[in-house]
Amino acid sequence: MSTPEELSAQVSRLASLLRVSQVIHSTLELRESLELILGEAIRLVHGTSGLLALINPTTGFLEIEAAQGLPAGARAVRLRVGEGLPGRIARTGRPALIGDTTEHADYLQLRRDVASEVGVPMRVAGEVRGVLAIQSNERNAFNRASLDLLEELALLASPAIRNTWLYEQARLKARFLESLVRVGQIINSTLSLDEALQVITREARNLLKAKMCSLMMLDETGTWLDLRASHGAGERYRNKPRLSVAESFAGIVVRRCKPMQVENVQVSGRYQHISVARDEKLVSLLSVPLLYGGRATGTINLYTGDPHTFSDEEVRVLSAYAELSALTLEKARLYDRTVVVEEQLRESERLTSLGLLAAELAHEIRNPLTVMKMLHHSVSANFPGDEAQATDLRVMGEKMDHLNRIVDRVLDLARRNEPVLTEVNVNALLDDLGILTRYKCRAQNVELIRQLDPRVPSLQGDPTLLEQAFLNLTLNALEAMPTGGQLRIQTRSLPLGRRAAVPTHVVVRFRDNGSGMPEEQRSRAFSSLLSSTKPKGTGLGLALVARVVEAHEGQVRIWSRPGGGTSISMVLPVRT
Repeated sequence: MSTPEELSAQVSRLASLLRVSQVIHSTLELRESLELILGEAIRLVHGTSGLLALINPTTGFLEIEAAQGLPAGARAVRLRVGEGLPGRIARTGRPALIGDTTEHADYLQLRRDVASEVGVPMRVAGEVRGVLAIQSNERNAFNRASLDLLEELALLASPAIRNTWLYEQARLKARFLESLVRVGQIINSTLSLDEALQVITREARNLLKAKMCSLMMLDETGTWLDLRASHGAGERYRNKPRLSVAESFAGIVVRRCKPMQVENVQVSGRYQHISVARDEKLVSLLSVPLLYGGRATGTINLYTGDPHTFSDEEVRVLSAYAELSALTLEKARLYDRTVVVEEQLRESERLTSLGLLAAELAHEIRNPLTVMKMLHHSVSANFPGDEAQATDLRVMGEKMDHLNRIVDRVLDLARRNEPVLTEVNVNALLDDLGILTRYKCRAQNVELIRQLDPRVPSLQGDPTLLEQAFLNLTLNALEAMPTGGQLRIQTRSLPLGRRAAVPTHVVVRFRDNGSGMPEEQRSRAFSSLLSSTKPKGTGLGLALVARVVEAHEGQVRIWSRPGGGTSISMVLPVRT
C-alpha cells in the first residue's frame, strides 16, 4: 500500500501531466507547440535549459526546432544521427542520461556550464522523429524518475506533434496551391516574352519567400546559359558572365532535366561564382529545369539568405511552377513571332497593293500617252518646221517612247502578282489566321467566332494571296469595332444547281457587328484603288480583296448598313 507521501507525489505527477497535456494541445502552430512542449519538460524535471530537435526527412540531420536557455546560435546547429546525446538517442530509439558531462570526452557542449543531461526519443506513429533533451547546471540533477516523466510527456506530445505536422503540411500545400493558381493566372495574362520573364522570377521569389530568383535560358547553340531575368539580384549577379552548359551547376540541371540544390553556394566547389554569392549574401540554392516538349530550355534558380534545406514539397512546387512557366514562355515566344508574322503579312499586303496601284496607274497613263503619240506622229508628218523645231519634235517622241517603256516595265512587274495555283484548304488558312489575330482580337475585346464546315472541299488557289485577302477582311472588321464586338467567320460549300452532287464553289463569309458603311462607301468598296471613299487608312484593303477574288475567277459580295455591321462573302470556284 502506498504511503501518503507517495500518493501525494503521484497525484502531483498526474496533475502536472494533465496540465502539460492541456497546454501542448492548445495550439496547432508547429513552432509554438514545440516550444510549449519543451517549456513544460524543463519545468517538470527542474532543468535549466533544453532543446527539441526533429529529424529532417530530406537530409537525415537532427535540426533544433525549439530551444530554451541555450545560446542564440544553438538553433543553427545540426546534428548527425549518433552525434552527441540527442544523436545517440535518435539512433538507438532509447532514452539516455548523463549524470556528469565532464566524464564524457565526446560530450557535445552546446552551453559551457552544462553539468548533466537527460533525453528521450520523440515518436510519431511508432517511428522516432525527434529528440527531447534537458540540461542542468548541477551534476546528477536527473534520475530514473526524470526519465519516466519525460517519456510520459513525450508520449502525450506525440499526437500533438503529429497533428501540428499534418496541419502544417496541409496549410503549406494549401498556400502553395493557392499561390500556384494565382501565379498561373498572372503569368498566363502576360503576352510579351520580356514581360513574362520578369513576372515569372518575381512570383517564384514570392512563392517560396526566397532572397533572390533568376531565370536562365539556353542560347541558340545550346552551349551557353544566358541570364534573362532576375528579381532581388544585385548588380554583380546581373553582370556575371554567361554559364557554360558543360561546366556549370545550372548546366548539370539542364542536362539531367532534374532539380538540384546546393547547401551553401559560398563554399561549394560545384558553384562557379563563389565571390558573387558572397557579395550578394546568397547561401542555399534550388535550381529546377524549365521543361517543354521533354527537353530543358533553361533553369529557374532560387536562393535563400540563410542556410536552408529545400523540402520535397518545396522542390515539387517549384518544379510544377517551372513547367507552367516554360509553357508561358513558349506562348510568349509564339506571340512575339505572331506579331512579327502579322507585320510581315501587312507589309506584303501593302507591297501587293502598291503593285496593283502601279498597274492601274500604268493603265491610266498609257491611254493619254497613246493619244499623245498618235498626235505626235501626225504633227511630225505634216509640220514643215525648221531644224530646231524638228529636233524638238524628235526629242518629244523619244521621251514618249521612254514613258511607254516605263509603263511596260510597271505592267510586267504587276503581272508577277498573278496567282500561283495549288491545292488550298480554306479552313486551314482560316485556322492559321485565327492564331495570327487572336491576341489582337482579345486586346480589342472582339469575340472571334469560327464556324468552319469540315466538309468544305479543297480548291485550286494561291494561299498567299488568299491569306492576304482574309487578313484584310479581318483587320477591316476589327477597325470597324474599336470598342469591341463580334466577328463571325463562316465557310460552306455551294452547289450551282439543286441537283449538284459535288460542291462547285466555296463561300467564305466575314460578318461583324461594327459601324457599317453608308451607301456611297458600300457601292465603291471594291472599285478602283484610286477612288477609295474610306475615311481613314489607304483604302487599298477591299480593293485588294476584290483583285484576289477576281484573279481566282470568283465573286465578292457585300452587305452593310450604318450601325448594323458588315457582311462580306467571297465565292471561290473549286477548280480541279
